[in-house]
Amino acid sequence: MNRKSTIAALIAIAATTGSAFAGTSLAGDISIDDTPFTSTRTRAEVQAELAEFKQAGVNPWSTSYNPARDFRSEKTREQVLAEYQATRDSVAAITSEDSGSAYAAARTGVEVSPRFAVGATPTVR
Repeated sequence: MNRKSTIAALIAIAATTGSAFAGTSLAGDISIDDTPFTSTRTRAEVQAELAEFKQAGVNPWSTSYNPARDFRSEKTREQVLAEYQATRDSVAAITSEDSGSAYAAARTGVEVSPRFAVGATPTVR
């Protein structure tokens, strides 16, 4: 008799536990951004850009699309490796636990200019 009552109690607990979470909303649930989207380009401009791609025989949504296919580096592998080895200590310090604050504090009197991946380096004033 004890085994039957234990099984019945477990079934009752399982039935009530599953429905207890069904109607609740947890924090961090789906949030909706009410900010309206304002495009910077017209539909015609976007369609024209897509037509340019298609005329060139390129489908940017294709799984075989490779925008870097025709890329040719201006530096040799050895030059890139030498640059990496020259700067890896500073990169390790900057990406360390203190975000490089100790490294930056130790470098007094050094002028730092920003570096960007694309385009010319702007003048900082």
